[in-house]
Amino acid sequence: MHQDQQGDGSATTGGGSAKSEGAGATDGGGRRPRRRLRLILIGGGLGLTLAAGGGAAYHYGLFSGIGDPVSFGKSRTAASTASDVRPGVSMPTGPKSEFLRTSRLPDGTQIARTTLTGAKSGFTGDVWVWVPKEYDDPAYAESAFPVLISLPGGRGYPTNYWGTGPGLGLQKAVSDGVKAGTNLPFILIMPVHNADTKHHFDASDIPGEPKMGTWMVEDVPDFAKANFRTFTSRDGWAFMGSSAGGFGAFKHVLKYPDRFKAAIASGVDIVPDSPLWKGNTQAMDENNPEKLAEKLIKAGGPDVYVNFQIGTKESGREKAEQFMKNYGKGPVHTTLQVIQDGEHNGKSYVRGMREGALEWISKVMSAPTPKQRPAGDASASGAAPR
Repeated sequence: MHQDQQGDGSATTGGGSAKSEGAGATDGGGRRPRRRLRLILIGGGLGLTLAAGGGAAYHYGLFSGIGDPVSFGKSRTAASTASDVRPGVSMPTGPKSEFLRTSRLPDGTQIARTTLTGAKSGFTGDVWVWVPKEYDDPAYAESAFPVLISLPGGRGYPTNYWGTGPGLGLQKAVSDGVKAGTNLPFILIMPVHNADTKHHFDASDIPGEPKMGTWMVEDVPDFAKANFRTFTSRDGWAFMGSSAGGFGAFKHVLKYPDRFKAAIASGVDIVPDSPLWKGNTQAMDENNPEKLAEKLIKAGGPDVYVNFQIGTKESGREKAEQFMKNYGKGPVHTTLQVIQDGEHNGKSYVRGMREGALEWISKVMSAPTPKQRPAGDASASGAAPR
């Protein structure tokens, strides 16, 4: 049965399970063997996707113009004064980043990459971006767009497979949902989420380590605000992530409910367990979703929304359901999207997003609004499921 986006603690479809490669008892490499297997499965699934779709990718021009400069927001008209900007809309603040095309999709939209040095974290890493066609529609030139910060599983460094693997279908899933009127036209911001290829940082500022928590909740949003038309309120900001990225996604929403409203967390671990914590219990507790949810419940809000996605061919559903039972109450709204025959990989999670998660998150986020047109004129193209 399908659960309303505010329904706490029940499944949406099918039946299933999940677990991330986020951490735990470690092997000689510092991670548990199960996580290593999942990293292989995720990477292998991406490789098969690209291998199977390579010919079609070239046919549709996905690889045309790779490396060319890209600019976004061509239709934007600069506001002459602050009073010209709509309430709740933040126009690009600058400085403007330099983007290079990494993919061109069949609908003409592009994925581009830039290198960002975080002013607050001090960390330097790559960020991939994609904007929907509606962003350049003149009807929306004065409108903000919701941002979905999308985090990968695996090491998540030096690439983010949501940006480097368009064959996974995330961008097309968003576009198709906009056409169908079931989800919003999200801007996708896809940063790296670990600082090297050897360690998992639990999407956190682990004492003595690179500040990956600050990178994702401060520097990446600041980058988005500098380059795109965004909402000033948290209603325009959300996370999506798979596996280790899913942990970061729902942890950030629980830790910073004043900045972010919702998260889609797929195949996710529930608690931090990177070996890099080295027994620093206090700092680890400050990044523990269970303790963060408990704190938010005691505070009485603000309301946050978490959609767990779990495939029936992966483990961990019981832990997600236990979290929902214990903490899915008060201001913490949880739901479970079960992916029939879904595995621990991006392809399965995109299917789950198509089957309900994107529609779910769109119902709690702010939608872009077109300009008002003169009476009798054709209405602006629709973009929001309302």
